[in-house]
Amino acid sequence: MSTVKRMLAHTDLLAAVSVVVVVTMLVVPLPTPLIDILITLNISAALTVVVATMYMKGALEFSSFPTLLLLTTMFRLAINVSVTRLILTTGDAGNVVKSFGQFVVGGNVIVGLVVFLILVVIQFVVVTAGAGRVAEVSARFTLDAMPGKQMAIDADLNAGLVTEQEARARRTDIAREADFYGAMDGASKFVKGDAMAAVIIVAINLIGGIAVGMLQHHLSFGEAVHHFSMLTVGDGLAAQIPALLISVATGIIVTRSASDRDLGSDITNQILAQRKAPLVAAAAVCMFGIIPGLPTLPFLIVGGILATIGWSARKGLLTEQADAETKPEQPALEAPASEALERIAVDPLELAIGFGLVPQVDGPSGGNLVRRVSTIRRQLAGDLGIVIPAVRIHDEVGLESHEYIVKIRGSEVSRWRIMPGHLLAMDAGDVAEGLNGIGTVEPAFGLPARWIHESQRAEAEELGYTVVDAESVIVTHLTETIRAHAADLLSRQDVKTLLDQLKQSNAAVVEEVVPDLLSVGEIQRVLQGLLAEGVAIRDLSTILEAIGDKARVTRDVTLLTEHARQALGRAITAPHLDAAMRLKAITLDPAVEQEFARSIAQTSEGEYLAIEPSRARAVVNALRAQVEHATAHGVRPVLLCSGRLRRHLRRLVSQAQPHLPVCSYNEIAPGIDIETIGVISA
Repeated sequence: MSTVKRMLAHTDLLAAVSVVVVVTMLVVPLPTPLIDILITLNISAALTVVVATMYMKGALEFSSFPTLLLLTTMFRLAINVSVTRLILTTGDAGNVVKSFGQFVVGGNVIVGLVVFLILVVIQFVVVTAGAGRVAEVSARFTLDAMPGKQMAIDADLNAGLVTEQEARARRTDIAREADFYGAMDGASKFVKGDAMAAVIIVAINLIGGIAVGMLQHHLSFGEAVHHFSMLTVGDGLAAQIPALLISVATGIIVTRSASDRDLGSDITNQILAQRKAPLVAAAAVCMFGIIPGLPTLPFLIVGGILATIGWSARKGLLTEQADAETKPEQPALEAPASEALERIAVDPLELAIGFGLVPQVDGPSGGNLVRRVSTIRRQLAGDLGIVIPAVRIHDEVGLESHEYIVKIRGSEVSRWRIMPGHLLAMDAGDVAEGLNGIGTVEPAFGLPARWIHESQRAEAEELGYTVVDAESVIVTHLTETIRAHAADLLSRQDVKTLLDQLKQSNAAVVEEVVPDLLSVGEIQRVLQGLLAEGVAIRDLSTILEAIGDKARVTRDVTLLTEHARQALGRAITAPHLDAAMRLKAITLDPAVEQEFARSIAQTSEGEYLAIEPSRARAVVNALRAQVEHATAHGVRPVLLCSGRLRRHLRRLVSQAQPHLPVCSYNEIAPGIDIETIGVISA
């Protein structure tokens, strides 16, 4: 047992040695006892392969079969060469070949040759030709179906029906299936060549053996024919039987196309499922038995066996039906429970569309929405540092034909309507002049735009407009909606997954912070606070180090978020720098900043800004004027203030200026110049 285990532990070495041995057998003479062992091993291996294919549930479970087919063919031909060498040199090919020549065919050369030729015809014309044709058609159909299968996987992935790992595994199975049937199409030629080689080898052994017997062993013509013909027939049968078994295995494995059980179970269950078939066959066979001139006993015995099988199958099916009728409550209770679970489940991200937008999703109709949604998920995951959940795209009855809704955890967050047959032309300036169209506002960034006819595309582009199709409008709107609500999409389980992933590369920081200093929920709220202001959390290691150091002093999530922002200051300000590494900022007059600082009230629930509404409104209006002035000159400013005031000021201006970044002086990295383009004065 220990020897077998050691051999199985080095199967790679055994395979290499086997190939070398097969090649060596073609040129090195082998003793007769070793030939007997190799022939027996050949037959045993063929039987093992056949039985293994019958228990395979699918062709891919035996994906190494094409290579195995080549190796077994070479092994069989090497044995034929070695036996031929013994027959022509010594006139003795071993006990196995002699037994096949005398015992199997009764010592009759003519019978042996006929049996051999019949086996060759069965293998070459029937089994091998059919298996090769099945492999060829399967390979062609598999390759043709690959694009459709890939699209179906992408659709299931975007609909949330499968995970990334499951989709990757299904894509791998499709590729392996195509490779397997393509290899089987070529490997079937090995079997055809083997059958032709067997006929040629038998002819050589027969003619060469008679010549050697008469010229070298001085036998008479009759003695030479009898002796060497028996050896030739024995060699042919000993080689052709395993060859036929391998051909049968080839046919079995390429025809296992739609099954999830072994061959015996499939055949038995599928035949007995038609319970009338054995009974009708039994009646027909018994009728043959009572026809005068035909043997009665064999037909009656077989008919009785079929009748017994049919009656047993019918009784079993009736028993199953009776059990199902007496126990209807269990399925009735399980189905509603499963249905209820599906109904109460909330999808993290949904895109509901009207029936007029369905062609945008349907790949065969030319729509690429599913593929583009999958692309933006990967893009946003790289930008924000979180895993974007699958977007479930579905049609909704209550929507207009070309209307769509984006939902976050079941709640609507944005809605828009596409104008069919039109393109959207956008311009950062005034679009009221120079182009005819239907005025609207672009949904993602709030830019003024116009719906134009497709024939106006060239004219609009010449005037400097950015022209996009309906599909691009939906994708861009969905992208910005996901970006704006990334904090709502980050679940506690997602944070746990991110921490587990970080632990593989930086275990020290994770083990120091979680769970001794901060819980997963507290870290989630810090990350949500960063995402709410558009700060990526890709550098999770730096975030944990920053909040871990401050967690020994305070566990206030708001303060921890500010410390995390300061650690990520260079990444926060980088998108707002110009080519000269300058930050164009709007600042507060010192008097205004002191006024706001004095208005910060401390309560048991934390800090909040207690300022008069009229004063707050005046500051917001002044800020809006400064932002509009900067935007008109092509500048995207940043509101700059002190670290203590930053979060309160951000909360104050978020409604009026949701896209305005609010940074603190502590977030400005060394080497960055600040250019003040506006001041909010008292």
